[in-house]
Amino acid sequence: MHRRHLLTLPLLALAGQARAATPRRVVSLGGVVTEIVHALGADERLVGVDQSSLYPPEARALPQVGYFRSFAVEGVLSLRPDLVLASEQSGPPHALEQLRAAGVPVVLVASSPKVGALESAIDAVAAALALDADGLARARRLHEALEEAVRPVSHGGKPPRVLILSSHTGRLQAAGQGSAPDALLTLAGGANAFGQPGYKAVSAETVAAARPEAILTSTLSIKAAGGLAGFAAQPGIAMTPAGREKRIIVLDDLLLLLGFGPRLPQALAQVRAGLFDAPARHAS
Repeated sequence: MHRRHLLTLPLLALAGQARAATPRRVVSLGGVVTEIVHALGADERLVGVDQSSLYPPEARALPQVGYFRSFAVEGVLSLRPDLVLASEQSGPPHALEQLRAAGVPVVLVASSPKVGALESAIDAVAAALALDADGLARARRLHEALEEAVRPVSHGGKPPRVLILSSHTGRLQAAGQGSAPDALLTLAGGANAFGQPGYKAVSAETVAAARPEAILTSTLSIKAAGGLAGFAAQPGIAMTPAGREKRIIVLDDLLLLLGFGPRLPQALAQVRAGLFDAPARHAS
């Protein structure tokens, strides 16, 4: 991915020319945005986050300004930020305009389950933070890790059929086309056995009929079922090849739902291990 080769010179120029304007009080709106700030080593600049900012765990101790899609303008302004880094899905739009009208710089960060969008997000956050040499090195390493992680890996044969399921609410739900887990699965080399778009509640009969060779799920879903055996024994799941063989891949909920962040290489490695390593079992 040639984008990382374009990163260094612009950021070096920014770091050298705008040091006096380096933001020191930053509010982050969006869990992936907060993760990127952390990955770039700029945690100490964060003075507030939104409710979706759950990683790193230390971010949960910071003042919260609501959910990024409906954040509180007054809460942000009370923190006296000199920069707001906001997921492009942040809003409502008039709230962002109020911040700008109050003189607060707002930088929108790309947010979609695409590798190119993640690369753009890393670049945007790095530039807005006017990183020092250590931060620039971290940004380069993130790009290099992504380039390596998303390189196609040939395992021979057809991609395994996989259902992406959650059940922590007591009902089975599948993730289909267009969702972040679906994009993650595709990058890892699997084929989604659920053909509908987005997230849908599914019946035990639908799960059984899909006949997945593996199931990708979250830590919370496993805990809600009382463990891996309980999850695999649920109606519908128990009748699938994946359920009978306990071929269940378990990801941390944030990695599964917000997989297109700086920890994407980790998520891909875990899914690939569950799909292709022998014996295939869950990764935690």
